[in-house]
Amino acid sequence: MRLYENEAKRVFEREGIAVPRALGVFEKAEDVGRAVGAGAPVMIKALVLIGGRGKAGGVRRAAGGAEAAALAADMLGRRIRDYPVERLLVEEAVEASGAAYIGVTMNPADFNVTVIVSPAGGVDIEQVAREAPDKILRVELARNEAALPDAEASRLAAFLASGLPGGAALTGALKEVVARVYAAFQKYDCKVAEINPLLITKAGPVAADAKIVLDDNGLYRQGGLFHLLGLTTARHDVSEPTPNEVRAREAGFKYVDLLAADHVKDPSKLYVGLVPGGAGYGIFSIDEVGNVGDRFFGGRVVPVNFMDSGGGPTVAMVSEMFALLFDDASVDLVITSRFGGISSCDIFIRGLVACLRERRHAGKRVVPVFGRMVGTDLPSAREFLERAKRETPAELEDMRITVGNREIMAEVIREGIRYAFDRKGWA
Repeated sequence: MRLYENEAKRVFEREGIAVPRALGVFEKAEDVGRAVGAGAPVMIKALVLIGGRGKAGGVRRAAGGAEAAALAADMLGRRIRDYPVERLLVEEAVEASGAAYIGVTMNPADFNVTVIVSPAGGVDIEQVAREAPDKILRVELARNEAALPDAEASRLAAFLASGLPGGAALTGALKEVVARVYAAFQKYDCKVAEINPLLITKAGPVAADAKIVLDDNGLYRQGGLFHLLGLTTARHDVSEPTPNEVRAREAGFKYVDLLAADHVKDPSKLYVGLVPGGAGYGIFSIDEVGNVGDRFFGGRVVPVNFMDSGGGPTVAMVSEMFALLFDDASVDLVITSRFGGISSCDIFIRGLVACLRERRHAGKRVVPVFGRMVGTDLPSAREFLERAKRETPAELEDMRITVGNREIMAEVIREGIRYAFDRKGWA
């Protein structure tokens, strides 16, 4: 879960790291102008959960209120790497003699906490690594210490100071900042804690930008952080959650929309929702639907979502997984599967049938459902499915569930897509 810049700065400030004085967060250009007035030069920053804002015109400097209002009007509503700019952070500009980079993350290869510093701050650290690798120092800590060891903190600070105006005189202040960024990383269960740039000013180092990405697996321990930031729910790791993603989270299962919120449906294409039997198969389903669509249907098939129920979903949860897709006007067909290992085929089919029956009786939207189930509790699942078809054939008329391994999933997907195209009368 990513924090916005103003949120990350609030965390760093709480941990004793200096940040620029903020004038506020604004959604209207005229409010920006009034807040700045005749004050000191300010920085206006687009609050989007994506990098590269500066290169895309999302970070601007203004000398006063009139210029600030004009720049804010230009920035609000623009898109940065397809993310709309709806809010702006306005803060006092900082005059500096140098800029550094400090970042803490974890090496996914061995799970060592890794501290990276560079006296060449203010640009992408990847660019520094390519063009001036000697200006980067990386320290890995295999013991995952709660606090940065003093020797390592001193080493990192000395390396930074050696490449910045002011030299060795900065070592103590830089050591303190490096140690506090590391402590914040550990305290708040971060995946990334980063300052770029850390500006060197007459008053000391100042975090002119800040990035924090929280580990979703540790969010349950961060109630105090949520309270500090005024948050009540978790946020999508990349951007704000879509309505479908919020609904899925509240129901207790994983869901990701693959289409942009403002996408326009192509009437010549078939849009396929996916209810797979696990996270791995969820990823496979996206690829396989796309592959079948490309091979047999001229590329006119579009996967709509990723979904994962986790182990042992309830009947109600399975029902809601299908209901969410039925309620999505983009979805023309649902492809599903249940490879019952941890979870039960019996629970799965009961949830699907319950959803179809309820929606048919209530006159709600339903689309064809094609899939396969095999594995745990298959005999009872087969018995229930056969009985359900006899008892309520009209409610289940557009459901085709293959029991066992008589067909591979690619054939089930192909059959479902063909049925949905034919049902719509599309060539």
